[in-house]
Amino acid sequence: MTSSQSKSDGEPRIGKTLLDDVRRGDFSRVIRRDYRELKEIMLTEERQKRLGEMSRFRRWFWSSWWLLKALILKLTPARRILLLVGIVLILMSRTVVWRDRDVRVQFDTTAFGATVILFVLMLELKDKLLARKELEAGRAVQTALTPERTPLVPGWGIWLFARSANEVGGDLVDFAKLSENRFGIAVGDVAGKGLRAALLSVKLQASLRALAPDFLSLDELAAKLNEIFCRDSLPNLFASIFYLELQPDSGVVRTVNAGHIPPLLIRSAQIHRLEKGGVALGILPGATFAEQRIELQSGDMLVVYSDGLTEARNDEGTFFGEQRFADLVPTLASLPAESVGEQIITQIDRFVGEARPNDDISIAILKRQ
Repeated sequence: MTSSQSKSDGEPRIGKTLLDDVRRGDFSRVIRRDYRELKEIMLTEERQKRLGEMSRFRRWFWSSWWLLKALILKLTPARRILLLVGIVLILMSRTVVWRDRDVRVQFDTTAFGATVILFVLMLELKDKLLARKELEAGRAVQTALTPERTPLVPGWGIWLFARSANEVGGDLVDFAKLSENRFGIAVGDVAGKGLRAALLSVKLQASLRALAPDFLSLDELAAKLNEIFCRDSLPNLFASIFYLELQPDSGVVRTVNAGHIPPLLIRSAQIHRLEKGGVALGILPGATFAEQRIELQSGDMLVVYSDGLTEARNDEGTFFGEQRFADLVPTLASLPAESVGEQIITQIDRFVGEARPNDDISIAILKRQ
């Protein structure tokens, strides 16, 4: 294939790709991070705890054996056999000669075993790419359901943000115009992350959009959502939500909290945390909730967020933390809602650095103009 043909196909050149990989120069950090995540996914909490109590050599031996065992058991039967055959051929490490009349074939078992293992790797990669394609389709659906970042409500500055740790996420940030004088904003968090949490997040959003226009009482709205989640949700799976309604040119905000982190109210550069709410949705059938009212004056700001924000973690395992967040927000009180939100996300990203996200992040900022 000519150089021009390669460019027209849009496929990256293998040489340039490998050269770019070498230039990154972060092999050690990436390998340590991947190995740590591998143990978190493949090993039980009990085994991880046991490894921490072992000497270095014993830890290396047992972690290698447990990871290999977990890998073998997670493969399909056919791939499991192929992998074991590949390992045996590599360990044999001998040259095999096969003769048939005038034909003589000689091959090395090590190379053949490596080829078998490479074939298993390609099959696993194929499955991963197919799964990623499905997840990307799910992400497109979630993106389509996400409201615009700066919805317009007279008398208010509003900024909404949601970012999933994986291709799809379980956090919910939503905005809806319920009538000419009613606007609803929700920040929710389904337990866990990934596809299961994402599906329940979409269900929560759909239920909220369908019910909110007809419920003038927010405590009754939360009770109805809880009834739906208790009836339809999976065992041990729940969701927290903070829902509020506001009106144009009025500082009165009606709220209801079902198990969510109490939002922060910033007034005159001082920070106040709202009262805790009821239980999360899907835990207690027949649970009751209390509607609250707060009045924001000009310049007051309400910050609603999920725990993924304060639990953002860097490569050293240090959390961003509630205190760091509480110290940051008042310093931004003079900025518009959009600038406040962008500064918060910038500070979190700077703190996390190159570490892989460990949870979804969602935030809603309301500022009375």
